[in-house]
Amino acid sequence: MAEPRPVIITCAVTGAIHTPSMSPYLPVTAADIVASAKEAAEAGAAVLHLHGRHEETGQPDQSVEAFRRIVKPLSAATNAVLNLTTGGSPYMTAAERVAPARDLAPRLASLNMGSMNLGLFPMLKRYSEFRNDWERTHLENSHDLVFRNTYSDISHILKTCRENGTRFEFECYDTSHLYNLAHFAESGAVEPPFFVQTVFGLMGGIGTHVDDITHMRRTAERLFGADLVWSALGAGAHQMRIAATVAASGGHVRVGLEDSLWSGPGRMAKSNAEQVRQVKKILQRLGLRAATPEEAAEILALSPTMFDKKGAM
Repeated sequence: MAEPRPVIITCAVTGAIHTPSMSPYLPVTAADIVASAKEAAEAGAAVLHLHGRHEETGQPDQSVEAFRRIVKPLSAATNAVLNLTTGGSPYMTAAERVAPARDLAPRLASLNMGSMNLGLFPMLKRYSEFRNDWERTHLENSHDLVFRNTYSDISHILKTCRENGTRFEFECYDTSHLYNLAHFAESGAVEPPFFVQTVFGLMGGIGTHVDDITHMRRTAERLFGADLVWSALGAGAHQMRIAATVAASGGHVRVGLEDSLWSGPGRMAKSNAEQVRQVKKILQRLGLRAATPEEAAEILALSPTMFDKKGAM
C-alpha cells in the first residue's frame, strides 16, 4: 500500500484584515503571536505565515522591529518554516511591506501577484462595536481601496529579496494573477518550483464555488506543469470546505485566524492550533498526512536556514 501523501499545512496566524474587536482569540501582541504560532506548529503546521501588529492598538505593523520580536523567539522555539508577509496591509507601499523580508532574510515570504479591489466593508454588517478608532475606518475605507501590486511593485520585492535566497508563497486571488506569475517565470525573475497559494472568497477576488477552485487549479497546472506546488485557502466560513476539496484534488492547504475566525457554524476558533488540528483530521480521513517542516522545505526547495544579514537574529 502506498505511503500517504504529505500535505503542507500553512497556518496564517493573525494577518491584517481582521481587527482585534472581532475575536478575543486573535493574537495581537508579539508574545501572543509567538505563543499562538508555536502552538500551531506543535499541532501540525509546517509553515507559519506571519504578520506583525502594533502592541497596543493591534493595527498592522510592518516595521522590522515588530517582526524581529516575533521571528527571533519563534526561530528558537520551533523548526517550522517561517514565512514573512510582503503583503502587509493594503494601505502600505511595497517598500514598507518588503522591509522585514529584506532585513530578516527568511527562507520563505509571501508575494501578492496582482492588484485588486479589496472590499472589507461587508464585515461592518457583522461587527458594529470596536475598541479602537482605527478599526471602523479600516473597514469603511475599503469602499475605495485598491490593493496595489503592480509589475513594478512585484519586481521591486523580487529584486530586494533575491540576494537573501528567499523563496515565495505566490498569493493569487484571481486568474490574472496566475498569468502575472507566468510572466515573471518566463522572464527568469523567479525560479521553480512555484509555491502558488490560490485565495478564494475575498471580495474583489475569485469566488468559492467548486468551479472556481477547479478553474484556478487547471490554469495553474497548464501554466506551470510539474513546477507547480499548489495550495489554497478559503476565507471565512469556506475555510474547511475548500481545504478538503483542495487536499482531495492533490493540493496543499492553508488555515489560520488571518483567513477565518471560525471553526464551524457559529463557533469561533479559540486558537490557530484548533484550525490546524481540524484540517489535520480532514487530511487523515482522506488518506493523507501533514508534512513535517523538513518535508515542506524539501518540497518548496528552501535554503537550509534563515539568517539576518546584519547578524542580529
